[in-house]
Amino acid sequence: MKDIIEKRGGCTIHHGTYSDRIYVMSYDPSEAKMMLDFVRKLGKEKNYGKIIIKVREADRVLLLDAGFTKEGEIDGYYKGINTCLFMAKYLKPDRRRVREKAKILDAIDQVKDKKMNLDSFKWPSYSFRRLSEEDIEQMVKIYEEVFESYPFPIYDPSYIKKTMTKDCQYYGVFDQERLIGLSTCEINYKEKNVEMTDFAVLPSYRGHKLAKSLLMNMEKAMVQEGIFTHYTIARSQSLPMNMTFSSLGYHYGGTLWNNTQIAGNIESMNIWVKQINH
Repeated sequence: MKDIIEKRGGCTIHHGTYSDRIYVMSYDPSEAKMMLDFVRKLGKEKNYGKIIIKVREADRVLLLDAGFTKEGEIDGYYKGINTCLFMAKYLKPDRRRVREKAKILDAIDQVKDKKMNLDSFKWPSYSFRRLSEEDIEQMVKIYEEVFESYPFPIYDPSYIKKTMTKDCQYYGVFDQERLIGLSTCEINYKEKNVEMTDFAVLPSYRGHKLAKSLLMNMEKAMVQEGIFTHYTIARSQSLPMNMTFSSLGYHYGGTLWNNTQIAGNIESMNIWVKQINH
């Protein structure tokens, strides 16, 4: 069963047995203690393995006192000024144990200082544009081919249509009329930030810098929207995706260990952050 997104007061929570966790995506600062009491109770009732919360700096001590530790951060998350902390608590010993942790950290060291000379970048000979409702059928086909599993219902056309009219902009790359790759800008208009996410390129078209090209198009569009804090939460096992963000000037913001069900397994996720000068 897929995890659900639930609103409780001023709090938005993503939880379920699929990723075996509670993820507090946002909360009203005035309800911080109430939010914390609720998720701890929910975690115990559902026997989840992990709680991960996007926390304001002002609530750091509250979370530390409750046994949470910081796993990552996004500077400038709140209106380009204040930092968002990812605070985690493990409710099962097995969930805390990370397979190949040293290998993951070594991979981060390999990519985090690599930067690309944009002057020498050659655009692929394909067309790029923002996607619309007419593209949804092709979008779902790519998601189904690329992702064995995913934490959000991206295989559901109605979900894509709903997010497309709300807070998501989708971008695609085409070989003539055929969609061969896509990605998503998940925009937080209130806090003026955007998550660059859901990159999917058909296997037969990989190796042509399509993800990097999509990201550069997305950045340009977001700057035009007045959104200057850009970030992603990338699979730690996907070295090319981590390399894509690092090479375009994103800095490493930490790793969310054993965090997300994706591609059939619970995976650790790396945070990459970039604040565009304006």
